[in-house]
Amino acid sequence: MSPTPNPSAQLAPQTELLHHADQITPGFDAFVTPVARASTVLFPNLAAMRALKWHDDSQWRYGLHATPTALILAQRLATIEGGQHALLQPSGLSSLVNVYFGIVRQGDDVLIPDNAYGPNRELGDWLTEDFGLTVQYYDPLMGAGIEALIKPNTRLIWLEAPGSVTMEVPDVGAITAVARKHGIVTAIDNTYSAGLAFKPFEHGVDISVQALTKYQSGASDILMGATITADTALHHKLKRARMLMGIGVSADDCSLVLRSLPTMKLRFEAHDSAAMTIATWLKSRPEIAAVLHPAFEDCPGHVNWKRDFSGAGGLFSVVFDAAYSAAQVDAFVEGLALFGIGWSWGGVHSLAMPYEIREMRSATAWPYQGTLVRFFIGLEDVGDLQADIEHSLNTHLIA
Repeated sequence: MSPTPNPSAQLAPQTELLHHADQITPGFDAFVTPVARASTVLFPNLAAMRALKWHDDSQWRYGLHATPTALILAQRLATIEGGQHALLQPSGLSSLVNVYFGIVRQGDDVLIPDNAYGPNRELGDWLTEDFGLTVQYYDPLMGAGIEALIKPNTRLIWLEAPGSVTMEVPDVGAITAVARKHGIVTAIDNTYSAGLAFKPFEHGVDISVQALTKYQSGASDILMGATITADTALHHKLKRARMLMGIGVSADDCSLVLRSLPTMKLRFEAHDSAAMTIATWLKSRPEIAAVLHPAFEDCPGHVNWKRDFSGAGGLFSVVFDAAYSAAQVDAFVEGLALFGIGWSWGGVHSLAMPYEIREMRSATAWPYQGTLVRFFIGLEDVGDLQADIEHSLNTHLIA
């Protein structure tokens, strides 16, 4: 800040308003992290400004890049995930973009699992068409067999564990071992586990991407994402890309996520318990051909989930018997009173969404003929949710 104005000078009211001497009362403390809103960041003197290093997380540069509120959130996210560094972005999709533009260049090759989050596939296709990358889609269950797809220009391998619609659980450690052998960066969309039920850095992953829109915020009212790393050099690559793309987040949004983090584990476990109850019941329903829940032995990749995960959260999918048309399944979804129709998960309200999986795949065959519906089980009473599903099944699915 500039030197204190001459105390003997009489300042005009407007100047007093802008150059006030208000300070937080010394000794004030609270459980809640203060919200530090800022665009301009002030330096105590020119020497401090000139000594600034862009990659130093402990030095303030500009409000776009970080404020105390944002850095506190980043530090807590890194701790949850078991990493060392975290960068915040305005959405989960923006976090994916940060990884691409921080790691790959024109002419590079990227591997993406065939069960990846849809916008990640769209990003891969767009970067192939307009930015000179090549993209290969791979079977998420191929494990160490992914080595056959490695090219001299392969720079990045994406993972998603499990696939957020079809729920296959890859052998993460087998894939990352191949990647490290060839000097390839791995990035995982770890949103399913919220960093609670799966620790990617313990399995050789280089970058973890979280959509903080989900369990971290917990109320379906925040858009935010994060890229989390354990390696400082990799963190600097991502941070430079983030800065040059002008990516930033609101301190107010950060404060809302910080408010929700202390209850995240409790909420995750409550979603997990309720989802397991409903998924188990749905396995007994004649209308359902398959329940895709990683905790069930018949879910593809279950052995990997059982070995590597400590929980499942509230997300799972079911496949309806092929005797029921897509229109009937749509009517079932629209007939649910307690389930919203919408993408996402992690909030307190339950959701249901039908998918046509064959249109979402290019590298693997989908073995089912019936329509898939993904459920997210919220925090409503489990008995009420089950009664709602049963009523809509009995009303709309007549073979």
